[in-house]
Amino acid sequence: MFTRRGGGRVTRAAESVAPMADPPAVPSELEQARRTSMAAERTWLAWWRTALAASAGALGVGRLAPELLGVSTWPYIALGCAYGALAIGLLVVGAWRQRVLDRAQRAGNYVPPPISVITVFTVGGVVLALATIVLVVAQA
Repeated sequence: MFTRRGGGRVTRAAESVAPMADPPAVPSELEQARRTSMAAERTWLAWWRTALAASAGALGVGRLAPELLGVSTWPYIALGCAYGALAIGLLVVGAWRQRVLDRAQRAGNYVPPPISVITVFTVGGVVLALATIVLVVAQA
């Protein structure tokens, strides 16, 4: 205990504080590799989910929309095929990307996705979305 100026007693702060816990353990190399591998697998599954959504879009646009709207089928079939091509591209590039990341991880490296792949999918997605909007508005 300490004595204050003026006489009163003050307890030490250290006496009233609970002991500090040990710092968290640093994950082992195996644990870090496992986490990285699982993250890569989740990313690969995201490629699959997106491809499945594009496949559903292909079916919806190419087959269901013309019947529901009672309009000419050929533009919707063409657009549905474009969505199907997007789905195929997503599956192929997703598998390629998974393989590249797996090799890089084994070598202890990281390989960012090529900007060309990002650009192609971005431009393709924008074109498909705009074509869908134009087609729906033009047929209304």
